[in-house]
Amino acid sequence: MSFTEKANFIWSVADLLRGDFKQSEYGKVILPFTVLRRFDCVLAPSKEKILEMNKTLTVSNKKPVFKRYTGHDYYNVSRFDFQKLLDDSNAIETNLRDYINGFSDDVKEILDNFSLGTIIERLGKPASSQVPNISIVLGLGVAVNAKNDRF
Repeated sequence: MSFTEKANFIWSVADLLRGDFKQSEYGKVILPFTVLRRFDCVLAPSKEKILEMNKTLTVSNKKPVFKRYTGHDYYNVSRFDFQKLLDDSNAIETNLRDYINGFSDDVKEILDNFSLGTIIERLGKPASSQVPNISIVLGLGVAVNAKNDRF
């Protein structure tokens, strides 16, 4: 996807948010999903192993093991990632909440500061369109991240 195509896609998402969100709120919707997507990409290489370890480890405090394995101070134990969320648009709001709750506490605190729960609720009940806005904004996160990875 070229830069122009990505820019046009971002504007098309803004058009879909019109009516459900004020223009001044677009950044409050787009930024948290971009951040969420970056966490998703950073943790992708270790995702399957973390899920396996979460099932098999018998220690009571798995956090240090997860952090050591990911190489970061955060992790996610949800079975979902962005692609799996997009693959099941019928239950996207519930699955997205599960995905967010699967993050370590420090990431959840960051996401709470974005008031992501409220944004998800508003996206799940679009006032001006029949389009499932959560899927569109998740797709935007994928597109913006792909642009960032290129540079």
